[in-house]
Amino acid sequence: MGWLLNIIYLGALTAAMPFFAWSTLVRGRRRGGLLQKFFGLVAVRKGDRPCVWLHAVSVGEVNLLATIIQAVRNQSPSVDIYVTTTTKSGYELARARYDDCVVSYAPLDFTWAVKTALRRIRPQTLILAELEIWPNLISISKARGVNVAVVNGRLSEKSYQGYRRVSSLLRPVLRKLDCIAVQDWTYAERFVALGAPAKRVISTGSLKFDGAETNRRNLKTMRLRRLAEIPADAIVFLAGSTQAGEEEAALNAFLAAKPRHPNLRLILVPRHPERFDEVAAMLDERGVNWSRRSSLEHSVVDPTACVLLVDTVGELAAWWGVADVAFVGGSFGRRGGQNMIEPAAYGAAVSFGPNTKNFRDIVQMLLEEDAAVMVADEAALIEFVGRCLDEPEYCELLGDNAQQVVASQIGAVERTMEALRPFLPAPEFIRHRMAA
Repeated sequence: MGWLLNIIYLGALTAAMPFFAWSTLVRGRRRGGLLQKFFGLVAVRKGDRPCVWLHAVSVGEVNLLATIIQAVRNQSPSVDIYVTTTTKSGYELARARYDDCVVSYAPLDFTWAVKTALRRIRPQTLILAELEIWPNLISISKARGVNVAVVNGRLSEKSYQGYRRVSSLLRPVLRKLDCIAVQDWTYAERFVALGAPAKRVISTGSLKFDGAETNRRNLKTMRLRRLAEIPADAIVFLAGSTQAGEEEAALNAFLAAKPRHPNLRLILVPRHPERFDEVAAMLDERGVNWSRRSSLEHSVVDPTACVLLVDTVGELAAWWGVADVAFVGGSFGRRGGQNMIEPAAYGAAVSFGPNTKNFRDIVQMLLEEDAAVMVADEAALIEFVGRCLDEPEYCELLGDNAQQVVASQIGAVERTMEALRPFLPAPEFIRHRMAA
């Protein structure tokens, strides 16, 4: 089936070339790792220690790996950890966050790229985050004796219906997976319905809950608060992982409330780095006094700048710790929402738009416990922010409820590691190899 998939992939890649050219020339989106992706020329792993290869597609999944990497290291301190990702922002974050791991772009699912990458990485175990089901990667890895597992697996209704159309092709691939650890039993049932062996599918809960920081006084958050010179009496409204149009909606909510609450601050954290300048231009056009995160360490902070544009990658998790009121972006448009667990874990009053299909179960849990608010549009966001500021007890109750929801879900890492343990390099095997 490998050669057929190669032809399909090449056709799809050719058809997508105009879009890639447009996004590069018009939107300024840069894509790195051509040699790694197309030819499998990933960074060569040196030495002969056992290796666990973890793959995550982008920023959210890269952040997700932190708890699994730490758990693997706790079990087997001498194992090599190799991390791959697909996007440029994911790659930059992985390089910064996992500087003690080998980090590279992942090969595309062409047979030649996969084979070359496997020769260079030489893993004993391959762990795929969420929904990275690549037939050639899985099949060739298994043929070479590599254990393959999925962690934090999810399968939305839309993806499930799409996969059902090619279930005859997908079924043999799913049967090669050694372990499929998914976020809940609904996802588990969908994987089984597509052909995954039921005994290899387990519901562990979402790793995103375990990885969420709950202490606002953690070192990273406190450093950022000092760097931005946010006073103790400031009220912070933070809009994070935002897409086009959402920054302006957040700015309008800020400006509507600012006259009644002069100590209000706004922090904007766009999802994609290529949009930083676009948001900066919008702020200039609106005539607000603002500053850039990237300039804080090199210049004196303007005390009159009540709006901060975070134009750096990988800091959002820590920035959420300064937020009293939060809006989670990607939820007004078609994106499907972004991770709302992080602001909830800090006890912020959390809001998001109506399109949160990527986090449907988490959203339902938060809404059922009065731990977040869905805002239908910009007008509703303005009303929500205003109420949180005008009624501090309401804001505090939302935050307390959100923290309790997160606390009730912790434990997914332990359950995931229990499922993975038979497929990881055994500590005894590692000690024997090191002694030899």
